[in-house]
Order: sequence, then C-alpha cells, then structure tokens
Amino acid sequence: MSDKPNLIQIWWLAIRPRTLPAAASGVLMGSALAWLDGSFQLLPALACLFVALLLQIGSNVANDVFDFERGADTAERLGPVRVTQSGFLTPAQVKRGMIVIFGLAAMLGLYLAALRGWTVIWLGAAAILSAVAYTGGPYPLGYHGLGDIFVFLFFGLAAVAGTYFVQVGSVSAAAWWMSVPVGLIVTAILVVNNLRDIDSDRKAGKHTLAVRFGENGTKVEYVTLMSIAYLIVPVLIWFNLIPIGGMLAWLSLPVAIRTLRTVFTQKGRPLNAALAGTGQSAFLFSLFFWIGLLF
Repeated sequence: MSDKPNLIQIWWLAIRPRTLPAAASGVLMGSALAWLDGSFQLLPALACLFVALLLQIGSNVANDVFDFERGADTAERLGPVRVTQSGFLTPAQVKRGMIVIFGLAAMLGLYLAALRGWTVIWLGAAAILSAVAYTGGPYPLGYHGLGDIFVFLFFGLAAVAGTYFVQVGSVSAAAWWMSVPVGLIVTAILVVNNLRDIDSDRKAGKHTLAVRFGENGTKVEYVTLMSIAYLIVPVLIWFNLIPIGGMLAWLSLPVAIRTLRTVFTQKGRPLNAALAGTGQSAFLFSLFFWIGLLF
C-alpha cells in the first residue's frame, strides 16, 4: 500500500472479514438443528451469531498485536496485511480495540446467560480466554501446536452445541455429532494458514503443528480433516441421527475440492486463496445443510 488507509479501512483490515463466514458456520449448524427439533428462537440465534463474529474478530485483533510483539510478523509476511506490523496502529491502540470487542461479546453473553444460566458464562469466559491465549499470555497456544485443538473445540463443539443449547435448553446427539464436521473444516482453515507461514513460523520459534509435521504432513492433515468432515454426514444419516436432507451439505464440495487443489499445488502467498476457500466451504456446508432440512 503506497498511502496509509483511513481509520475505518485500517480496522477493516484488522478484523479480517474473510474469516467471518467460518465463524458463522457453527451458529448456522446449531440453529438448523434447533429448527429441526422445533425449538428455533431468532433472538438467541442472532445473539449467538454476533458473539461468534465478535470472538473471531477479537481473536484476529489479538493475533495481530501479539504475533507482532513476539516477532512472528515481519516484513516477510505472506498473509493478509497486519495493522500492527504495518505501523498503521500502535500495539496499545490494537489492545484497546481488542478489549472493546471482547467486552461487546461479553455483554451479549450476559443476555444468553440470562436465558440458560452459568453454563453460558463459563463457556463464554473460556472462549475469550482461549482467543487471547492463542498468541498472547505466558503460554501462547498457537506457539506450542495446540491451536488446532482449541479451534476445533470452540469453533466446532462449543459453537454448534452452544447455539443449540441456548435455544433448546439441552444438547441432542445430533448437535454433538454435527459439531464435528464444522469443527474439522474450521480447523482446516488454521491448517492452511500455518502451511502458508511454515517457514516464517519456524524462524520465529512458533512451533505450530505445520512446523512439527512439515509441509507434506500438513497437507495430509488438511485432506484428512476435510475428508472426515464430509464423510461423517452419510454415516450419521445411516444411523438415523440426522435426516437425509442433510446430504445437501455436500453441495459445498466443489468449493472444497477447488481449495484442496490449491493446497496441494501452491505455496506461500497463493495459499491465501485456499484460506478464503476453506472458510467458504465451512459456511456453505452449514448453509446447505439447513436448506436440506427445509426441503
């Protein structure tokens, strides 16, 4: 960028809007299953959606500043622009923004807690703590190869089951099981991110699973996560846990396959397209699943 963007453009870069469809996928899935069971509630579903989006944005902003402070973000960075590393905002400004974002998520969480009690508060607090601890704090999860696990837990299990819970008051077997494919696809986004940054992360001492597995091992991890995510749907239909309409989730396969080709044929900056494509796959997977339930 030759000219410094204005403040709105800077924060638009900081929130990384291309990551947000994936954050919405768990809420879509949980709401679809609540609708299937005749318990869909619009206001709690919308609150869950905004909480999920704010948690993703807060995590993005936290990563922006903490990766910079730990030396993982340099001028050699291949991913989207980071506002702290680029000098658009100071670390203090980004941290203040992070606090505001997580504060808004907590306020919405209080509304959900009023509906379903302390379980929601503990879940929300754990989600915020994990979002910060991914790259911040004394033991950053992402720097010790634990990022994949926590993304699966919070953007898969917690997002789907939590959204279902605040609408229904309990969690069905279908909600638990369908949180798995959502979590796997969203985790695959992180896998692509870490594959792209494997060299710079290694230099910075960021021991992601990609750094530990190597390039080929990371590609195997990606295809494994995506394959299980799609194959689990017909298995759940076979066991009558979800209706056959759920197979419409497979309509997202063309995007997933196109993205898979990119992962296996490209390196470095071109993998940003695979990052966006995997996020689109997650969103479309849940959207088409819900459409399949409707029809």
